[in-house]
Amino acid sequence: MAAPALQQPSFLLANLKVDWTNKPLHQRCHELNKIIDDYPAKELHAIFPWLVESVFGSLDGILSGWNLRFLQARSVEYNIVMEFLDTSGPMMKLVYKLQAEEYKYEFPVSYLPGPIKSSIHAGVLPDCPLFHNKIQFPMSGLLFLNPFEYYMFSFASSLIAPKNYPPGQHGSCSDSAYFVLVDTYLKYFLPTEGNVPPSPFSDTRGTVASPAPRSPSVPYVGYGGHSTSLLKRHITHQPSVNADPAAQEIWRSETLLQVFVEMWLHHYSLEMYQKLQSPQVKEPFTPSEEHVLVVRLLVKHLHAFSSSLKQESISSSPSAHSHSSPLEELKRVVVQRFVQQKLYVFLQHCFGHWPLDASFRAVLETWLSYIQPWRYTGEKIMQADGQNRAVPDKWASFVQENLLMYTKLFQGFLNRAMRTDLVNAKNALMVFRVAKVFVQPNLSEMIQKAEQLFLEPEHAILQRQNRVFLTPSHGGSFLSSRQPVGTDSVFKVKSHVYSLEGQDCQYNLMFGPDLRKNVLRLIQIIAQSRQTAKRISDHSTEMAANNSFLSWFSVGSSDHNNTFTGGEMDDLGEGVKKTHEFLDKALDYLCQIFRLNAGQLSQMMVNVASVDDEGASKQLPDCIPSENGLVLTDLGRLQIINGLRRFEIEYQGDPELQPIRSYENAFLVRLMFQISSFINARFGDHMEALCSRQDLLGSIGRHYLCSSSKVVEQRRKSPVTRQMRDRPQRARLSLRVLASYRTLFILLLLYMLFVLLSFGVFSSTGLILIVCFLYELLLNFFHEKLKTQ
Repeated sequence: MAAPALQQPSFLLANLKVDWTNKPLHQRCHELNKIIDDYPAKELHAIFPWLVESVFGSLDGILSGWNLRFLQARSVEYNIVMEFLDTSGPMMKLVYKLQAEEYKYEFPVSYLPGPIKSSIHAGVLPDCPLFHNKIQFPMSGLLFLNPFEYYMFSFASSLIAPKNYPPGQHGSCSDSAYFVLVDTYLKYFLPTEGNVPPSPFSDTRGTVASPAPRSPSVPYVGYGGHSTSLLKRHITHQPSVNADPAAQEIWRSETLLQVFVEMWLHHYSLEMYQKLQSPQVKEPFTPSEEHVLVVRLLVKHLHAFSSSLKQESISSSPSAHSHSSPLEELKRVVVQRFVQQKLYVFLQHCFGHWPLDASFRAVLETWLSYIQPWRYTGEKIMQADGQNRAVPDKWASFVQENLLMYTKLFQGFLNRAMRTDLVNAKNALMVFRVAKVFVQPNLSEMIQKAEQLFLEPEHAILQRQNRVFLTPSHGGSFLSSRQPVGTDSVFKVKSHVYSLEGQDCQYNLMFGPDLRKNVLRLIQIIAQSRQTAKRISDHSTEMAANNSFLSWFSVGSSDHNNTFTGGEMDDLGEGVKKTHEFLDKALDYLCQIFRLNAGQLSQMMVNVASVDDEGASKQLPDCIPSENGLVLTDLGRLQIINGLRRFEIEYQGDPELQPIRSYENAFLVRLMFQISSFINARFGDHMEALCSRQDLLGSIGRHYLCSSSKVVEQRRKSPVTRQMRDRPQRARLSLRVLASYRTLFILLLLYMLFVLLSFGVFSSTGLILIVCFLYELLLNFFHEKLKTQ
């Protein structure tokens, strides 16, 4: 078959740009597939950067490309896009076709994460070998990448590029095309079973070339002199054509992993974190919830990838390591050396800067996924009775080498939890989730053992092994050569802590007295939140009862401050029930984790209940009275922040002048106000005289005409000034209840009933007035009876 007549690259690119705006997506993809098959790499080289930008969007976020982050599975274009960008699709075919010719593409340094960019601008090569041999000195401000690297850098950058939601394209992150593609690429290039599949496309030489090894002439300024690749011995010293297929293909796995880690996690400087001991410095980058969820996907897959290490490769003997395959070698070190350091600083920043709301759940689950690698081994983690199975002893070394991930971040979570409204079911769920993870049998013992190893005197280590603890500044990066087999657990724990926190760090024990005090404070807040949730639940039950069918036979409620509908109260009550359940379990788990004394805990609960019951009677935060009303104390402010107490926010003006409610007719409200105002102005003195009488008529008059006692009682529960509280209340008639749709509906039903009984309009009206009068008189009688008892 004759080759197609070749166009100049400029014409091919110009034609594609025209088609991009005029043709539908499926037709564009079909024609691109044909062009990629038919044209040689020389012609495709010119269109590759434009095509990548057209798909993933521009690095500055101005061009949105195909909006992969917002393209949902229900979209018509979803399957077309996924097929085009699949690991065996046309786009990857183009990448491999260009890779065989060893073309280079420019990627601006200015779009790299802050610490990497700062390092390069300072003339210092970053620790990660991914950037070695890709920067020209003097600085040009560009990275020179091969096609595969350029494609993966652009793909990873599209997650952090500033973008706005297209109109009407909101959806779940886990259903987006971008999220699914990340999962697809991870499973293909970092497989849990078998080796990385060889490239399905090859050039005429029969191979796809791996990247060239680093030139010895390129200096490693500020770097520990390590090899450009973790697997250098398998790749760079062998000819690309005759190389072992597994060793030749592993570079793609290593490249993808390092690109994802550097672009998604390396946004905060470890050196700055160590100087401040907490990431409180204002950083220009703020991760989104979607970004964190993709990081969690990466963490989960790397745990599954690492856990798929063959049993014979787990042996610690040097001979076993020397004969393991490149992929098995990568599985052995992937989490500790590629991810741990950058993820730790990333999570520390999120713990310190994320808003105190339910969106923190994404960060929380990412952390919990990392510290539970045993969940991704394929083994059962629950016993037959539904209880958590003990964490296997083989994970003790992981806990030791990641001690700060358990202890320091737990302390960070405690600080957040104590400032969070735990009456909210979503916030209570997060406390429950953390407690449920740490209560797993054997985990707390592993953490305590690791802390004991860290506290072992250093002279004991020096007697066994004369070494210094490696930090990144001393050449101890995650890509440094593996520690000797004889390295003991004490050295591993100390090296881990000092490399992340600095040589002079002050470690705070998770099971020490200081943290125990904070746990007790959290337990007290949990107990107070449970009491608050119980009060809200009781109140919602009472409101639901008041809004039941029987309440329709009342003429109407005079409480216009109740703004919750029956449905809202049901939802509130359901949420409070979940809150109570989550907090109860969290309380139990925390007591198990920290072995709290049952008697001490019971006394604390009794104290909280008694204090809360006393406060519940007045429903007020802690205040002190003054001439200008109630003034909050510091304790009262803390109670409000944590949702433990609150003021009853009520309308304090003229009840007749309240805003018109949704259940009232606006015209009738205004009409009834005019009528009642006329009656009150005309007969006000007579009504006052009636209400001042001490006989039955006076009692009836006060019930219908005088609301001052009710208003004063309500104002005692609100932060009002003495002038407002002492304002005189005149007896008056209120007809606003007749503007309520519920009242109108009841009157309509009663009129229809009396019509069926052959009563006329006037006789029906009289009967209704008599029935209402007798009903209210009966209520007033029982109310007075209760007051005298």
